[in-house]
Amino acid sequence: MSATSLVLAFPAPDAADSAAFMLAKLHYHADAWDVAEDLKNGITDIVVVDARSAEHYRAGHIPGAISFPHRTMDEASTARLDRSKTYVVYCDGIGCNGSTKGAYKLARHGLKVKELLGGLDFWKRDGHPMSEGNEPGRMPTTAAIACGC
Repeated sequence: MSATSLVLAFPAPDAADSAAFMLAKLHYHADAWDVAEDLKNGITDIVVVDARSAEHYRAGHIPGAISFPHRTMDEASTARLDRSKTYVVYCDGIGCNGSTKGAYKLARHGLKVKELLGGLDFWKRDGHPMSEGNEPGRMPTTAAIACGC
């Protein structure tokens, strides 16, 4: 009796379709290591957005991130944002869709967005530094965490 593959029950697409799909995913998402490297290197073309409440932001956030709770995002509040930047939005992580709601609202109001995979949960799990308080803070330039991927 031979077993039937559960993985192959839905055959993989051809290589060109897979490449197009994976490229599309990279346009929509960023991971913690890439964001940390950009912050460490002073890349000014991205703005990291904490879409959680102001209270959660104060308790701990990604260094350099701005607090912009998704519940406050609307046409008026997003009008002040620089349309030339790409906004990387995060929330607590898996099980929280605040980053998805925030990224959707920013995009709906004409901004370029990416969502941080795994949110603050993956950021902390990867050992990246945190900032506390009302100010964004700065990413240490000496952070030398090796990416496992």
